[in-house]
Amino acid sequence: MQNTTEKILGYRIFTNDLSHLPTNQKVIVNTLNQYSYCIAERDSRFKKALLDSDVLLPDGIGVVLAAKFLNGKRVQKVAGADLHRFLLQKLDSEKGKCFYLGATDSTLDKIRNRIMKDYPNVEVASYSPPFKPSFSREDNESMLRQVNAFQPDVLFIGMTAPKQEKWSAAHKEAIQAGMICSVGAVFDFYAGTVKRPNKIWIDSGLEWLGRLVKEPKRMWKRYIYYGAVFLYYLVREKWSTSAQQMSK
Repeated sequence: MQNTTEKILGYRIFTNDLSHLPTNQKVIVNTLNQYSYCIAERDSRFKKALLDSDVLLPDGIGVVLAAKFLNGKRVQKVAGADLHRFLLQKLDSEKGKCFYLGATDSTLDKIRNRIMKDYPNVEVASYSPPFKPSFSREDNESMLRQVNAFQPDVLFIGMTAPKQEKWSAAHKEAIQAGMICSVGAVFDFYAGTVKRPNKIWIDSGLEWLGRLVKEPKRMWKRYIYYGAVFLYYLVREKWSTSAQQMSK
């Protein structure tokens, strides 16, 4: 079945059910939210990585509201955690393999221990790359060597945006994995080192507020400042579209 997408702010957003993710080719799956959109507007490499995604998921209420405001379309939010859970369930049923690239050794140990209990049929491997602003050629070769020796069905990358998206885009051809997913904070959520807001916050579209309440010093800029910047982009896009329609 052909993937269903909706064009929002210049990006092709995946709007189908996760069961329709393409599996007959190597696929890069990224997510888009209001913060990553704003950062990509001033980081051309990051923007290209998002635009070149094989699948770009609407991870954030901002993108959901943007679809309604700009196109009058209803789009279902799909968080990185939703993708992670779906793929682990699929791998468990198929006795597949996944690899976690990113985070600390301690966090990766917690992830492996939890998967052994939650998804006993999934084979897991991991690697903690060095924490630095940019990787050397030796760092990249080491990461690729670790991943490719395992040849996972799914590679989960958790190095925070925009580093993880740019890394996967730059090394797609060299990575020996069926699906490459940049899921950021999901590593900490699943390991339990950071608690995700409960289901009430998530179902009401207020997960962002739950995270802001829990970590105001770290999250205020992401949600308050960039929320205002994103609103500016939305209004500008709406005005531009309306002006073009009136001139026809």
